[in-house]
Order: sequence, then structure tokens, then C-alpha cells
Amino acid sequence: MRAVIENFEKLLVNDIVIEVVNLTRATHNEADQLKKNLDASIENNEKKIIVDLSHCEFIDPTFLGVLVLALKSIAKIGGDIRLVKPDQTLKDLTGKNGTLNVFNIYESVNEAVKSFEIKGDQNYYLGNGAPLLI
Repeated sequence: MRAVIENFEKLLVNDIVIEVVNLTRATHNEADQLKKNLDASIENNEKKIIVDLSHCEFIDPTFLGVLVLALKSIAKIGGDIRLVKPDQTLKDLTGKNGTLNVFNIYESVNEAVKSFEIKGDQNYYLGNGAPLLI
């Protein structure tokens, strides 16, 4: 048992990176660290990333923006970012403006890991052939 839990944990399952967000409130204060973590994975050509938001009850627009920008970046190299079930309150708030609709969202990390085995289960940018913003 650990006494201190880091705000972010990086786990590897085969070729899948799992970025666990151990925050109940994910704000602009932590957004820079998430950006660094995701950018490092993308620069290392890690094309399968899962961001576990299951502990989050609140995500501010800056934090959410980091996720969207990372999704655009990884799509350019043929990769994908998948999210694990954010708190229902968060889904209600972000669902109104459609921000989370660009992500595939799963109930658990195991479900997200298995989804990478399903051909055609890809992100909005790759699946819909939408142009990438550069």
C-alpha cells in the first residue's frame, strides 16, 4: 500500500499506454503535466493511449483541451486516445457541447484495452475521415 498517490501514473500493457489521472478535480494547474506526459508518449511513437478519468469529478476546459489537442496530434501518426469513464456529472456537463463526443469512452480500463483489438473502433478524426486541424 502506498501512502502517497501521484497525480498521474503511466502504465504499460503490451503496446498500450495507460495514463491514470488520480485527481478528483483536474484543472489548469495539472493540465501542463498531462500535456507533457501525452506529448512524450506521442513523440515516442506510442500510438495507443488510454486516459483513465474514472477518479475525476470535475475537469476544467484547459484540461479537457489538452486531451483534445493530444487526440489531434496522435491521429496524425495513426494513433488513438481512448478515455475511461469520467464521472457522470462530468459527462453531463461536457456532453452538452459535444466535447467528449470526439473520444471513444469505455466503462473500464480492461474494456478500453480490449477495444484496441476491434478493427474500425477508432477515434473521431480517423473514423469519420474528418480533416485534421494543423
